[in-house]
Amino acid sequence: MKEVKGTTRVLGLIGNPVEHSISPLIHNTLASLNEDDYVYTTFKVEKNGVADAIRGAYALNVLGLNVTVPYKSEVIDYLTSIDPLAKAIGAVNTLVRTDDGFKGYNTDILGLERELMDEGITLSNRTCIILGAGGAARAIAFLCASRNAKKVYVLNRTINKAESIKEAVNSYFKKDLVKALKLSDYTKIDEDDCICIQCSSVGLYPNVEDVIISDEAFYKKLEVGVDIIYNPANTAFMKACNRAGVKSYNGLKMLLYQAICAYELWSGSQISQSSSQYIYEKMQANMAGNIILIGFMGSGKTTFGKWISKNKNMDFIDTDELIEEKEHRTINEIFEKDGEKYFRDLETSTIKELSKSLNNTVISVGGGLAVKEENVRILKSMGKIVYLETSKAELMKRLANDTNRPLLKGSNLSDKIDDLMARREDIYRNAATVIVNTNDGNMDRMYKEIER
Repeated sequence: MKEVKGTTRVLGLIGNPVEHSISPLIHNTLASLNEDDYVYTTFKVEKNGVADAIRGAYALNVLGLNVTVPYKSEVIDYLTSIDPLAKAIGAVNTLVRTDDGFKGYNTDILGLERELMDEGITLSNRTCIILGAGGAARAIAFLCASRNAKKVYVLNRTINKAESIKEAVNSYFKKDLVKALKLSDYTKIDEDDCICIQCSSVGLYPNVEDVIISDEAFYKKLEVGVDIIYNPANTAFMKACNRAGVKSYNGLKMLLYQAICAYELWSGSQISQSSSQYIYEKMQANMAGNIILIGFMGSGKTTFGKWISKNKNMDFIDTDELIEEKEHRTINEIFEKDGEKYFRDLETSTIKELSKSLNNTVISVGGGLAVKEENVRILKSMGKIVYLETSKAELMKRLANDTNRPLLKGSNLSDKIDDLMARREDIYRNAATVIVNTNDGNMDRMYKEIER
C-alpha cells in the first residue's frame, strides 16, 4: 500500500456520480510506475457546488483535477485560464494548478487521437462520420477539423444539436467543413471509405444490444468504426461493423490516453509506451469481471471453478471441455492424431473467441495454455488471472490414477511432474494477478484470498 506523507500531492476527480470511476486505478498506477509522490481519489460534488469545489481544491493545494459529467462546461466559469481549443469546444475535463488558479484543458480529444494513432488511423484528408451530438461528439468534431479532415458529417436523431456543432466548428475554423444530418439521412453520404466514431449513449449497459443505425448498408460506407463506449467491450455498433467486414475498436484506449494526457500535464513528464500498455491490461482486466484459473493439471481448476460458479452466481467455462465439444473428440484423441501444436493452436483460437464477449464468468484453462505468451496477453484482457498453486506431493496424490492426461503418458509420474513444474511454475507466477494455495482444498478460504 502506498505511504501517504505530508509531502504527498493530491489529485482527484470531481463529478456526480464518481463512485465507480476507473480513474483512481489509472492515476495511482501511473504515480507508482512514475515514482511520483501523488495520490488520486474521487470527490462527489453536489449540484450548485462546483464553485466551492474549485475554490476549496485550490485552497487545499490540490495539484490537479479531472472533471466528469455533469460539470465539464459549468466548471469553465471558475477557471483563471483555459486552453483555446477547450474554450472553443466548450468543455473541460482536466484542471492544472497555476500561480493564480486552475487552467482548463480538454484531454478527451487528445485521448481519442492517441487511440487512433495506436491503431494506425489518421484523420487528415479523410471523411469522418460522427454519430450523436452531445459533448463528446462536439469535442471530436473539433478534433477532426483541427487534424485536417476532408469532410465531417454529424448525425443525430434531432437535427438541432448537430446544427449547433456544425456552426461552432465551421465558425472556429472559418470553412464549410461540417455537415449536419438526421440519423435517417445517412443515405445522403456518398463516400464508402469513412471513419465513423460512435459518440451516442446507444449500446451502453444495460441496453447492450441496441445499435444507433441497424441498416447494414450504412456500415458498407465505412473503412473503420470506433465506439467511445468501452463497456461492454464489444458493443452492438462494433458487431455491426464486423458483420460488414469493417474493423472496429472500443473506447477503452481513449479513456486510458485522456488520463495519461492529463497526468503528463500535471507531472510534466512523459509516460512510456510500456507503462501505457501495462495500465491498459489492468483496465481490461478490471472491466472484464472474469476470473481465469491457471495451474498444473490436478490443481483443482475445474473443481474450484464450478464451486465459484455455484456459490458466487457466475457462469463457468472449461476450455478443455469446450475444445472437446467443438472437435467431437477427447484431448487424448486430438494429441494422438494431430499432435500437441495443433491442440495449442486450438487453445489460442478458443480463448480469442471467448475474449470477445465473456463477462462474469469463471474460466478454467488447460495446464499448458498459459505457457504461450500470446495466450497470457489475451487472458489478461479477459479478467483476473488466478494461479492455483499446488505442491508436488498433493499433485502426486490427485494424479496417481489419472489416465486422461496426454503429457503424463510414457514416463514416471514423479519425474514428469518435476519436469512440468520446472518449466511452468515461473510462467504461472508471472502471469498471475493472484496466487492461491490449493493444498487443503478449502474452497471458501481460496475464494476469500481472491477477493482480498
